[in-house]
Amino acid sequence: MFTFFLLHPACLLRDDFHGCHQERVTSPACLAAFRSSPGSLMEYSLLCNGLCVVLFNPVKYKLFFVSIMLSLWLYMLYCCVGYASTMPSYMTDLEQGKELQFAAGTDTDHQSDASGASLVSRLVSKNESDQEAPSARTASRDLLNDEVDSDRSDDWDETRGDHRGCLEPCILSNFSSASESKKLPQAIIIGVKKGGTRALLEFLRVHPDIRAVGAEPHFFDRNYHRGLGWYRDLMPRTLEGQITMEKTPSYFVTREAPARIHAMSHETKLIVVVRDPVTRAISDYTQTLSKKPDIPTFEVLTFKNRTTGLIDTTWSAVQIGLYAKHLDGWLQFFPISQILFVSGEWLIRDPAGEMARVQDFLGLKRIITDKHFYFNHTKGFPCLKKPEGSSKPHCLGKTKGRTHPNIDQDVVKCLRDFYRPFNKKFYQMTGQDFGWD
Repeated sequence: MFTFFLLHPACLLRDDFHGCHQERVTSPACLAAFRSSPGSLMEYSLLCNGLCVVLFNPVKYKLFFVSIMLSLWLYMLYCCVGYASTMPSYMTDLEQGKELQFAAGTDTDHQSDASGASLVSRLVSKNESDQEAPSARTASRDLLNDEVDSDRSDDWDETRGDHRGCLEPCILSNFSSASESKKLPQAIIIGVKKGGTRALLEFLRVHPDIRAVGAEPHFFDRNYHRGLGWYRDLMPRTLEGQITMEKTPSYFVTREAPARIHAMSHETKLIVVVRDPVTRAISDYTQTLSKKPDIPTFEVLTFKNRTTGLIDTTWSAVQIGLYAKHLDGWLQFFPISQILFVSGEWLIRDPAGEMARVQDFLGLKRIITDKHFYFNHTKGFPCLKKPEGSSKPHCLGKTKGRTHPNIDQDVVKCLRDFYRPFNKKFYQMTGQDFGWD
């Protein structure tokens, strides 16, 4: 009906403005044409009238045509935008957001872990641990599993993000973001707690070829049941040639960790930051004391029997410092050449020198040099020099450099005598003299 109305010669021959619109009833030819069509009952349809007026008015015809074309273009644009939104995104991970989400998750996971046996119970005989009755003294021994490790990225004065481009001119990559992918770590900082692992990781993140997880995944000790897929998803996206890293200091003293890391990749490079075991134990105790002021004194926790001078090796703060004992387990799976031992003391005294060793070990160009550091005499730690556009340098936060409590020097001497043979064995195993005696 509509097509007939628009194309019938009786109407098309009318070229004046009113055309069929005004004379559709009075014009016999036009009227006869309509009545002869099957849809004659709708001859006075408003739609027909409107279309007729539009088509026989040049101005309205052009406006009608333009509006149709504009509608088509808008529809095509809408379809393109909708399609683009379904494409996979290759944007670089927002590390700080993920770290906060993961840090919150790991605490919950740790509390609900069915294998929540303490670190000490894994490293000492069952009979010995069963003989000790629960008390306030023994309840404070396990300083690893009772607390959330504060040695995290929030120990820095400001949120870092990624400052590689500010601290050192980066070599711009020609790869698009589409070439980035998440990989399992090729290098892991496995220890030790309160040895300087956070400082080392933050220094390494200055290097453009290092990408690292900020929070501690605790995969090989607490979250191994989640699988490698879960572990890989925690890693940042990297380009080909970049090294993925993580640090979890408790791996070094976890019996199962060496075999598990070896099963992931026997080529994984391991880094251990070690420190004088006596000062490390005091620092460990100081951290716990800041969160649990009611724990027994350092002297009480150190000895099983103060009269005889018998050191309590079930206390984790003491036991972590038995480096030679823990290293034995790692050497069953990894050659000594695949493990780098970084001095926590030298990382403070000469950060550029220690970082040169680390970069060589990882096969990286020596980009991190002494020009990146200055010493903060107030805190007693080196800081990364402030990048352009930043209001202050990146220093270890308020939880670092705490004032240690005064410890009886007789207790310190007993600990040094206790650790001496273990230290000597450790020097022999690593081929390095750390000068702790």
